[in-house]
Amino acid sequence: MSVEHSAGTRQTIQTSKAPNAIGTYSQAVRVAAGQLVFISGQIPLVPHADPAQMTMVSDDFVEQAHQVFKNLRSVAEASGGTLSDSTKLTIYLTDLGQFATVNEIMAQYMNEPYPARAAVQVSALPKGAQIEIDAILVLN
Repeated sequence: MSVEHSAGTRQTIQTSKAPNAIGTYSQAVRVAAGQLVFISGQIPLVPHADPAQMTMVSDDFVEQAHQVFKNLRSVAEASGGTLSDSTKLTIYLTDLGQFATVNEIMAQYMNEPYPARAAVQVSALPKGAQIEIDAILVLN
């Protein structure tokens, strides 16, 4: 279920099927008459009704990557779209050596034509996550 808050031409998107924001940001923001959706970076937290109870899915990179794509999918759906509407992803990894694994997992959640994408290695991510992904969707 999504809850939308409107402020002019911007709508914030919130769903309980993905982790609540753990800072001063929204899960997603829809703009341009509902055409563009900017999904905030998702880390491998398991959604929970009580934000204080959200925990990392596991320490295993593969499980973390799957959870991130599940969280992205939930926010995309709450925005009225799907992961197929993604036009741009940015993937943040604490180990760029996991790049091939991310490609394999991404192919399980998205179909061609794939979105434009950047992957960068970072020194650390929130909550000790090994992966974070943000997305831009264009809705029809």
